[in-house]
Amino acid sequence: MREAIDEFRRFQRDKEVNSQLYSKLTVRGKVQVKSSDIQVGDLIIVEKNQRIPSDMVFLRTSEKAGSCFIRTDQLDGETDWKLKVAVSCTQRLPALGDLFSINAYVYAQKPQLDIHSFEGTFTREDSDPPIHESLSIENTLWASTVVASGTIIGVVIYTGKETRSVMNTSNPKNKVGLLDLELNQLTKALFLALVALSVVMVTLQGFSGPWYRSLFRFLLLFSYIIPISLRVNLDMGKAAYGWMIMKDENIPGTVVRTSTIPEELGRLVYLLTDKTGTLTRNEMVFKRLHLGTVSYGTDTMDEIQNQLMNSYSQTQPQASGNNASSTPPRKAQSSAPKVRKSVSSRVHEAVKAVALCHNVTPVYEARGAAGETEFTEADQDFSDDNRTYQASSPDEVALVQWTESVGLTLVNRDLTSMQLRTPSGQILTYCILQTFPFTSESKRMGVIVRDESTAEITFYMKGADVAMSTVVQYNDWLEEECGNMAREGLRTLVVAKRALTDEQYQDFENRYNQAKLSIHDRTLKVAAVVESLEREMELLCLTGVEDQLQTDVRPTLEMLRNAGLKIWMLTGDKLETATCIAKSSHLVSRTQDTHVFRPVTSRGEAHLELNAFRRKHDCALVISGDSLEVCLKYYEHEFVELACQCPAVVCCRCAPTQKAHIVKLLQQHTGRRTCAIGDGGNDVSMIQAADCGIGIEGKEGRQASLAADFSVSQFKHIGRLLVVHGRSSYKRSAALSQFVMHRGLIISTMQAVFSSVFYFASVPLYQGFLMVGYATVYTMFPVFSLVLDQDVKPEMAMLYPELYKDLTKGRSLSCKTFLVWVLISIYQGGILMFGALVLFESEFVHVVAISFTALVLTELLMVALTVRTWHWLMAVAELLSLGCYVASLAFLNQYFDVPFIMTMTFVWKVSAITVVSCLPLYILKYLKRKLSPPSYSKLSS
Repeated sequence: MREAIDEFRRFQRDKEVNSQLYSKLTVRGKVQVKSSDIQVGDLIIVEKNQRIPSDMVFLRTSEKAGSCFIRTDQLDGETDWKLKVAVSCTQRLPALGDLFSINAYVYAQKPQLDIHSFEGTFTREDSDPPIHESLSIENTLWASTVVASGTIIGVVIYTGKETRSVMNTSNPKNKVGLLDLELNQLTKALFLALVALSVVMVTLQGFSGPWYRSLFRFLLLFSYIIPISLRVNLDMGKAAYGWMIMKDENIPGTVVRTSTIPEELGRLVYLLTDKTGTLTRNEMVFKRLHLGTVSYGTDTMDEIQNQLMNSYSQTQPQASGNNASSTPPRKAQSSAPKVRKSVSSRVHEAVKAVALCHNVTPVYEARGAAGETEFTEADQDFSDDNRTYQASSPDEVALVQWTESVGLTLVNRDLTSMQLRTPSGQILTYCILQTFPFTSESKRMGVIVRDESTAEITFYMKGADVAMSTVVQYNDWLEEECGNMAREGLRTLVVAKRALTDEQYQDFENRYNQAKLSIHDRTLKVAAVVESLEREMELLCLTGVEDQLQTDVRPTLEMLRNAGLKIWMLTGDKLETATCIAKSSHLVSRTQDTHVFRPVTSRGEAHLELNAFRRKHDCALVISGDSLEVCLKYYEHEFVELACQCPAVVCCRCAPTQKAHIVKLLQQHTGRRTCAIGDGGNDVSMIQAADCGIGIEGKEGRQASLAADFSVSQFKHIGRLLVVHGRSSYKRSAALSQFVMHRGLIISTMQAVFSSVFYFASVPLYQGFLMVGYATVYTMFPVFSLVLDQDVKPEMAMLYPELYKDLTKGRSLSCKTFLVWVLISIYQGGILMFGALVLFESEFVHVVAISFTALVLTELLMVALTVRTWHWLMAVAELLSLGCYVASLAFLNQYFDVPFIMTMTFVWKVSAITVVSCLPLYILKYLKRKLSPPSYSKLSS
């Protein structure tokens, strides 16, 4: 029933997404369609900030450049924007309606998993000759991404299960908690005990007469051994835990979506977390500029501003004079001797380099609706508060925003030029001659610009310290400062420049164009030509940008580590960034070494690298997705075994399905419980594969939080969710389930003793309402009130997360504790029955009255014995049940002799039997707590 409600809620949420409206372009104009009704071949219009409903080929955009940005965080977890290019044949058409006047078709490959590749062609047949355009990944718009600029029109190529995003999510399994599996085993054992007991009884009877009839009668008499009410009690308990989690004021916004596994939160050993948006906020902030002799932090940025103001106010008149002459004179700068520059000129150069060397485009929001006219440049507002920057990496945006804050503003950029505004409001124009984009191999990006006012040509470059240290002139500070910044958790970029003469540039351009036209080894030849420029560059500065961590990530990770969890970070991000965040978030503690697993491609390399790693002790592992693939292909068992010994593991460049694969590997090899935490669509597979999935409602949308079992609003809430709620849910369920078993066993023991005394007759001891009342009105409330029990206060559990470690061993519900409860049941059942028979009065009806009253009292006292911390509702439940029993004695005169119950004899006999059955257990519990107290009692005392 509860699962059905969970499923229905999910169905409603899906329906909400599927019924979003989109504009479809038809010959008769625009019509509105639901996203679930979109079909292959439809022309769909998607507005800015709207989700793309299905996989499309990008035909046309309202942007003048014929390109647009999309946000892909729901697909690959990367929050930087991707540039997509419209098919030029359709982009060139004068108006929207012309799409229907041409005769063209799109060929697309069959649906595939890989989100980073696509092959197709666009053919227009009615032109002469026919136009063929090849389509690649940059012409596609995958479903679940969001349009970040302009309005776009695309033709649908894949829908439904064929879209890339759906193919990359695995089917969710039905999750069953470990506690439920353990209880299933115990229930099977109890069933065997029931059959064995019945067979023993029939054997002792001597198989006389129709023995199989007696066997079935015994099976029915002892059927109370099987705790049928256990499922009901547990399910009500789970609902109660879910309600407590959602009502906890310390973790507001937490939602329990799968109400069947709250106890899993108390048994976790492996915690697998995403990085971007989960541990970090994905907000980049510029923190430091280092010039070698002087370093500027956040508090000294105003000095940079003053120095820029000064240097630009000096150069201004000279620049305007240059502008007047028809041929700008060329400065003979390269031949001048190198003089040590003043700090202010070095600051000026550094800031200018940061403002020019990037791939950022400023975008201005149009005022008012642009109506049907597609390109309305005139009504755009170029004021400062209207400008937003767009780039494929948030680091670059942070750098450009910083140059704006110190006074040098990027105001305009297109494919061939860039405009900067100085602090005094003058506009500087630079012509972009070449750009060399960032690649993961080169780890650097460069740009060659010509200053329009002085005609100077400069080659600017920035990149990772590893890539740049060999390119810049000799210096003694770069390596050390990079290390210092990395230890602070900053992402570093080295910025350098080189002045070029016209001849040098012309020579370079010729060689570069030749290399670009070569057919064999094109990439190598192009790289070689660019490298000829990357020599003896002048080192300008080192920048440090911080990716801000979520609030309280460090203490939360610290607490989880102390609680005995092993934390793995699985991210789609770059290796350097991942390592950097692992250190700054204290995922890897400061004293620990990190072992970066070298890229491996073959079995032999993997073998050598695993051996190298085996020699290291207590060291965190950093490995990339492709190397991981190779290791798992050849040495799966060895790799998992080594990785599980590490205090922390970081996997970077992970695909969504790879994340899920890692979770499954850990489950298979270690048999321990895993928990996955993420916030984007690329984490859904991992969340569904884990034993317990937690989604964070973040910037990357709600896809992960909707697919998860638990949804939290901030990462820091996870600590309390596991250490307090997970722990108490597990301990309470363990106590509750064992008590329900005890309740059935004790009455079955009494039945067995009774039958044995009366020549193994299959006659029931208690009949009718007594049996019904025993499991419901008389004992249900006190037993269920165990879900309110707690051994330590939440504050204590948070302060000493080590208490959580004990739970992973599963000692609260094990064969040992189960056998103890069985022995208690047999002892108490025996005492109650024998006591009633020893103190047996003249009539049999008295035995029933005495033993049943003693039994109810014993159950109520046993609940009191099990409770660790009293709650007022527990006391109410105990008194209520006792009151119900006393009140019902008056009505049950067919079972009880009412005048006899009023006598003192009845009272003292019941009291005597109850004391004998319960007192020894109280004494034993007291001695156990004195001699070997559990870890929590040491804290609460």
